[in-house]
Amino acid sequence: MGRVIAIDLGTKRTGLAVTDILKITANPLETIETSKLADYLTQYFKNEDVETIVLGYPKSLDGTDNQMTPKVISLKSRLSKLFPDKKLVLVDERYTSKMAMQSMIAMGSKKKDRKEKAGNLDKISAAIILQTYLEQL
Repeated sequence: MGRVIAIDLGTKRTGLAVTDILKITANPLETIETSKLADYLTQYFKNEDVETIVLGYPKSLDGTDNQMTPKVISLKSRLSKLFPDKKLVLVDERYTSKMAMQSMIAMGSKKKDRKEKAGNLDKISAAIILQTYLEQL
């Protein structure tokens, strides 16, 4: 049984989160440059057994597509060709950035640190997307 990895795609940075081996917990993994995502995943999959890729599916609050929706659909298509043995799942990501910010505040992160560590927000958002997926199972 492999892990599950979640991707919170951004135009510049992409947040990643991964489950433990038993698929019980969602853990922030890393924030990387979006342009390096495919290379990162290729290397990661060589070292870790991952069976499912969860993509945050961006929608507007009213449920319509937003400017990131076509980019995620394109990424899903690209990943399905690069990694045909992986299951690909889309998970609604509305409110995840807000929830991630609230989590950082709850953990005692100062306003200055939150601004400087925007990458933390991306990987925490990915962890929330992954936790949402795990709860749906």
